[in-house]
Amino acid sequence: MRGILNELYKWGGMGLIGLGIFIVVAAAFGDRDSVLYRYWARYTSGLERKLRPMFIFTPGRMIAFGQLGAIFALFVVHLVVIDLPIFPLWLVVAVGAPVFQIEQMRKKRVDALEKQLDGFMLALANALKAIPSIAAAFNSVVPILQSPIREEIELASKEMKVGSTLDQALLHMAARIGSRQVDSALSAILIGRQVGGNLAKVLETTAASIREMGRLDGVVRTKTAEGKMQLYVIGLLPFAMVLLLSVMSPGFFDPLTKTPAGYLLIIVAVSCWVTALLWARKILAVDI
Repeated sequence: MRGILNELYKWGGMGLIGLGIFIVVAAAFGDRDSVLYRYWARYTSGLERKLRPMFIFTPGRMIAFGQLGAIFALFVVHLVVIDLPIFPLWLVVAVGAPVFQIEQMRKKRVDALEKQLDGFMLALANALKAIPSIAAAFNSVVPILQSPIREEIELASKEMKVGSTLDQALLHMAARIGSRQVDSALSAILIGRQVGGNLAKVLETTAASIREMGRLDGVVRTKTAEGKMQLYVIGLLPFAMVLLLSVMSPGFFDPLTKTPAGYLLIIVAVSCWVTALLWARKILAVDI
């Protein structure tokens, strides 16, 4: 009977703590002049600014609420269910995972755009052979393009319809994508249009150069694939060792997680781990 009462007291106390935290957070977010609300608005708007260039219109507050829910769940699991090893590291993962995922999505989209770039340049060059106006040729290639480059071209076309010039639309497109290959291709269009001459031939030559750069990039990626795989294995090895030792010997990491000196060692170890990964990535990032 006493054990049941203790469990009821424990869960009741956890519920009251959670309710108190919820009331405090809700009150802070309800006040638009509070510091917490300003940081919340800045963070959510920053997430939306990163998502909009990828044509993803998920509200930033939904992602932020998901992070808060994950952090609360980690605290509940850590305090009630199981003592999570290296608990601060799990919090860092919960906070940084969405930002990391958004960055990976952006890189994947940029890679897809760069692979479609030579096809777009050839289509534009062929359109210019039949249509003298580059703006009209630009609009005519939209139906034959595939996503994601089609979305970028459609947006540029809409900008021109509401008053922007072709130069402005192309500059905005380059700023949204943030790729050197795209910048080079769009610069060829702008310079060829301003200088004059056979623009279709210039675009065909540019497309061939982009295709050759893509081939060389594939060769470099093949040569560095083994090193990147070793980097991933070495990067994930500490987490595997921590989980294995925690299962085989419970309490093995107590000197690290329950003393100030232990937390300092964790910070130093994580800093060295991150530095080593960044250094290795810089070595393997061969620029062509």
